[in-house]
Amino acid sequence: MSDVRILDHDDVTRLLPMRECIDVMATALASLARGEVHNPLRFVVRPPEEPSLLGLMPAHRGGAEKIWALKTIAIFPGNSALGLDSHQGFVALFDGETGAPLTLMNAGAITAIRTAAVSGVATRLLARDDAKVLAILGAGVQGKSHLEAMRAVRDFDRIVVWSRTPGRIAGVDEAPTAEEAVRDADVVVTATYAAEPILERAWLKPGVHINAVGSSIPTTRELDSATMRDAALFVDRRESTVNESGDFLIPQREGVVGAEHIRAELGELLIGSGEGRRSHDELTVFKSLGLAVEDLAAAEYVLQRAEAEGAGVVVSL
Repeated sequence: MSDVRILDHDDVTRLLPMRECIDVMATALASLARGEVHNPLRFVVRPPEEPSLLGLMPAHRGGAEKIWALKTIAIFPGNSALGLDSHQGFVALFDGETGAPLTLMNAGAITAIRTAAVSGVATRLLARDDAKVLAILGAGVQGKSHLEAMRAVRDFDRIVVWSRTPGRIAGVDEAPTAEEAVRDADVVVTATYAAEPILERAWLKPGVHINAVGSSIPTTRELDSATMRDAALFVDRRESTVNESGDFLIPQREGVVGAEHIRAELGELLIGSGEGRRSHDELTVFKSLGLAVEDLAAAEYVLQRAEAEGAGVVVSL
């Protein structure tokens, strides 16, 4: 029998502030680049003709502080129309010495915060220091979370949002089309459920940095092939990108890009083994897929704070 701490959405949101999570993600990605954690490809179950899917994302860290993590996440794209998070599930942590379960916590909150925080890391590393205009395509959970993350790493003079459902983010300029939203942008976030490209190369000015977040399966993409062709491409993990990313795989099938087009993983930039932006006018793209090691690091941080504060509910299993 083990004591397991249960943490709900509000607990996770309070215990995982964005600025702190950005630093936690940088540490986790650097650890991945040094080979200190094990992160297999996620296992996705998607029955034929079913719009929802179930993903299983395990990770393990060895060394002096061993720990296992598993995120079980059900993704329901139609949930936004119901006022619900599209990501439903939990993150579990297990003691690395005994396997005893330690915690179960809301996966929607973990995913929303850590995904945007990783884009914050990418933007801090790759966007120009003089970036002043931010464009966000998509105004759902990730669009809102990314607004917070982008503000944490750059001081923007103007923020423009485009969404198929206007009025979902307060205090920003709204554009009637995606093209008008990104025309003057120095940093762009794509956080939609689009299956076909919503961003075209011809709309982008020199030197823009893009965080491509919305698509995480091989059959959908947000960026057109010309954008991927012309960009310096950075990823959270090469293996995940060449197996899971429609933004990469579709132009690869077209003969536009290959595996060598990936310049570096974010973790490689953080430990100094990879090269980042080369010029002021270079177009940079960070293709985000999300990794289990990010869930592990975020959940461990939340658990440590929860234990210190006595947050959540402890049950025996």
